[in-house]
Amino acid sequence: MTMQLKSLTAERAYYALSATQSLAFAVMFTVYTVYYVQMARLDPLQLVLVGTTLELTCFLFDVPTGIVADVYSRRLSILLGLFFLGAGFTLVGAVPLFAAILIGQVISGVGYTFLSGATTAWLADEVGEQNVGPILLRAGQMGRIAGLVGTGASVALASVALNLPYLVGGGLILALGVFLVLFMPEHGFTPQPREGRNTWQNMWHGFRGGARAMRGAPLLIMLLGVEFFMGASGEGFDRLGDAHLLANFTLPSLGALQPVVWFGILGIAGRLLSIAFVEPLRKRLEKASQNPAATARGLLLFDALTAVCALVFALTGNFWIAVAALMMREAAFAAGDPLFHAWLVQNTRADARATMISMVGQANALGQIAGGPGIGLIGKVVSLRTALAVAALLLAPALPFYARAAASPPAPSPDREVLRSGDAPAVAEGQG
Repeated sequence: MTMQLKSLTAERAYYALSATQSLAFAVMFTVYTVYYVQMARLDPLQLVLVGTTLELTCFLFDVPTGIVADVYSRRLSILLGLFFLGAGFTLVGAVPLFAAILIGQVISGVGYTFLSGATTAWLADEVGEQNVGPILLRAGQMGRIAGLVGTGASVALASVALNLPYLVGGGLILALGVFLVLFMPEHGFTPQPREGRNTWQNMWHGFRGGARAMRGAPLLIMLLGVEFFMGASGEGFDRLGDAHLLANFTLPSLGALQPVVWFGILGIAGRLLSIAFVEPLRKRLEKASQNPAATARGLLLFDALTAVCALVFALTGNFWIAVAALMMREAAFAAGDPLFHAWLVQNTRADARATMISMVGQANALGQIAGGPGIGLIGKVVSLRTALAVAALLLAPALPFYARAAASPPAPSPDREVLRSGDAPAVAEGQG
């Protein structure tokens, strides 16, 4: 992975990464449940186990792969992630058997973890942490436009063969990996000196440095708890939202078209609304992303809106109100997610950033593992509406925290703290 032509700027490379991932994910995931049920013949328990396998893999590998990014190379971690991800998705589409799909989830899960801590850490190294928020917001809009194309392509490809979206999406991810091998820069990161490396020792030092930094930052400890509840809520909503629409509403007729086309329509409508919602606010959000207190106020607003919309979606009996709530939930998340990642960058040290971000991601995965099956059990024993209402209410613990953070004085930059000798691999002064 050392061959490299004249590189793009980091900003353009990130836009290419974000837009292509969004395109590939939309191609694969718009109608993936239909592939699992109709072609791979998965039963409800197997469907749950597919998601649990993915999240368990993410939980187990998130921190080790984050340490790789902090010790060796953010760029290397991202490239490895893309190749694992593309290989896993391609396997899922090529072999429509439960065992092969589970193996594909493990491979893809490892890929997600290589990307999760490294991508934002790499961007912060290359452009400076104060510039991360605006770039994330612009990339989000580009990704939603790419997702529109991918949603339409997904329905078209699935009408030919249900496994074709996975094969095309996996191929896109692999092609993106090859492209970034050639054009992705890395100038802001200094790896551990080769002569001083000991893989397991560096892994332990990297983990210990990240854990020590976490313990010394109360805000980050709180973020772990917030992410746990976010993961539990999101996993329950993602697993049961489509089932709620199918079980509790009569989908309006589309003539000769299959009802599954409705999910393509909703995917396109959600992305269009998100673009229309975020774009007029983008300048304000970019400015807010550079101020921790303003970021916290934005997160308080958008997460409260997300929770309210999720609750309305769960409880209403009107199809069009449910659709409107679903669309607004997606738009609120689209506005809040870049702010969250910008805030995370502002509160992590450059020398352990990928590890610390991975720890936060691990809390989210643990929440999904713990919360998803429990919410699913409520849906089976009580009702889907009750389960989705519980998922919506699990967002509530984050709101007082955001309110408190918004009212607190700004903390000193974590990059100004000095690590004790041996706590974590060193990086060049002033990076990030």
